[in-house]
Amino acid sequence: MALITIHNGLLAFGDHPLLDQADFALQENERVCLVGRNGAGKSTLMKVLAKEVLLDDGKMQIMQDVVVSRLEQDPPRDQQGTVYDYVAGGLAEAGEQLRIYQDLLDLVTHSPTDANIKKLSAVQEQLDHTGAWRFEDRINNVLTALKLDGQTKLTDLSGGWQRKAALARALVCEPDVLLLDEPTNHLDVTTIEWLEGFLKDFRGSIIFISHDRTFIKSMATRIVDLDRGKLNSFPGNYDQYLVEKEDQLRVEEMQNAEFDKKLAQEEVWIRQGIKARRTRNEGRVRALKKLREERSQRREVQGKVNLKIDDGSRSGKIVFEAENLCYSIDGKSIVNDFSFNIMRGDRIALIGPNGCGKSTLLKLFLGELTADSGRLHCGTKLEVAYFDQYRELLDPEKSVIDNLADGKQEVMVAGRPRHALSYLQDFLFAPKRARTPVKALSGGEKNRLLLARIFLKPNNLLVLDEPTNDLDIETLELLEDLLANYQGTLLLVSHDREFVDNTVTTSWIFEGNGVIEEFVGGYHDAQQQRQQVLQARLADVEPVKSVKAVDKPAKASEVKPKLKKLSYKLQRELEELPAKLEQFETEIETLQLQINDADFFSQPVEHTQPILDKLAATEQALEVAFERWEELEAMQQES
Repeated sequence: MALITIHNGLLAFGDHPLLDQADFALQENERVCLVGRNGAGKSTLMKVLAKEVLLDDGKMQIMQDVVVSRLEQDPPRDQQGTVYDYVAGGLAEAGEQLRIYQDLLDLVTHSPTDANIKKLSAVQEQLDHTGAWRFEDRINNVLTALKLDGQTKLTDLSGGWQRKAALARALVCEPDVLLLDEPTNHLDVTTIEWLEGFLKDFRGSIIFISHDRTFIKSMATRIVDLDRGKLNSFPGNYDQYLVEKEDQLRVEEMQNAEFDKKLAQEEVWIRQGIKARRTRNEGRVRALKKLREERSQRREVQGKVNLKIDDGSRSGKIVFEAENLCYSIDGKSIVNDFSFNIMRGDRIALIGPNGCGKSTLLKLFLGELTADSGRLHCGTKLEVAYFDQYRELLDPEKSVIDNLADGKQEVMVAGRPRHALSYLQDFLFAPKRARTPVKALSGGEKNRLLLARIFLKPNNLLVLDEPTNDLDIETLELLEDLLANYQGTLLLVSHDREFVDNTVTTSWIFEGNGVIEEFVGGYHDAQQQRQQVLQARLADVEPVKSVKAVDKPAKASEVKPKLKKLSYKLQRELEELPAKLEQFETEIETLQLQINDADFFSQPVEHTQPILDKLAATEQALEVAFERWEELEAMQQES
């Protein structure tokens, strides 16, 4: 028997119903992934299942004595009390008893009077009687796994950590049905993998919303697709759903085309009938009216986000160069003795647990922070576009269009003026929605707006800090395709394992204590190489070295070179070479622009040949200078 059923569910907000005669049934021990576009109504459906929102029509039934617990997408930020109090609150009466016990325990610690000790003993007896002690261990285990301090005030936590607390609250109560809205948001990969194991051991049914495809593939036993108010069930795994969904849309497109053809034929008939005769087939007229009504009620498939990056001019060959870089916060080492080169076109993911320093390292790159020691050199001609995971670049009080265009009607797209409303429609903001304050947007809409803003600016260096949070999967895949064709340099922080695998060629893994290791490939490739290194070290043999990208020196975290002091002449030559390299690259770009002109080869050979000769000579000079730079760098590294 189903735990929860919805029959002919109707729920309307705005122009279109979120649920339109929708049917749904949840069986025991299912793990159902609810998918759909941003704004389709997934989070609202979760509130319906939790009895927080009532259907306008239709019927929802929950089996008697079934306990439902929901993780909110955005937990309340004004909740008072400690993290422990908030998490224990998910246990109803037992949680209240444990909260009182913790408060009395703190009171007795600071004021061990007979009266306080007597109160504590009474609560202990009550906990013994109700068996609520078993939840104490569960609360502490979940808090430990999520790295939460139970005594911290909830209001002192950032939004990401408050979300972790909300997840803990949903997990501790052992419900029959667990509703999880984007449970992996703001979690690092280690915690996501712990969550997967925890949920697989959960004895109950789960309905979850997630954009993390690796998480979905690991967890889901069934996919339910919320599309234009209908709930369509797809048994099996996520990959199978993608195939069946594509087939379903193809059949729908063919049926719609056939319907539209018939409607067009009937419209021609009715017009001809008016001209040719006064008497018409009234049955056919009524059928035409029904066709018109059916066509007007059709809800088309929502369009796709139209993502385009305005590639800026080419940056210099060296984007960033660092030597023995160090940075710490309150005595904690974030980056320790790290040396690296980032070359034009590199695509690097920064991977590690929350708080390890990934965003801090990005701020060092962007010049928002200054290293404690070491050298960090930024290349020339850098045009940076920065995606901020906390969306601090958006003004919540301003409308969508004002955040984009700052009160103007037009924006420059690829060097050409375009109406701001038209550009926003590429990111699925209808004109009415474009005038909505940002504070009223969903998380996915805020991310789409931030992408719209940063893609306006020509750039050759993309710095993306958690860009995938709250995006629907279709938009996420379009972003992947866009980045795959991006000609500039990419620095990415993301806990979405499949997204990392599909977008980068190098991974920097933060091992702790400021140590950063470099591996070739995305997340899973890096983890395999990392395991080989760790196993080799445990076996006390020479470690298997991670493969290095071409033209990249070994990192300080792998090899700790003792720098050799060059002679004054060689040292000065080494310092001057980067400027020469930039000069040669600029000359080459200028010459190539002349050669690429459509009329270049129609000119006399005495005019074109010197330019071609100069290009060849400059390219040769660049190659020689670069080899010399590598040679001097190697000499300096020799022990």
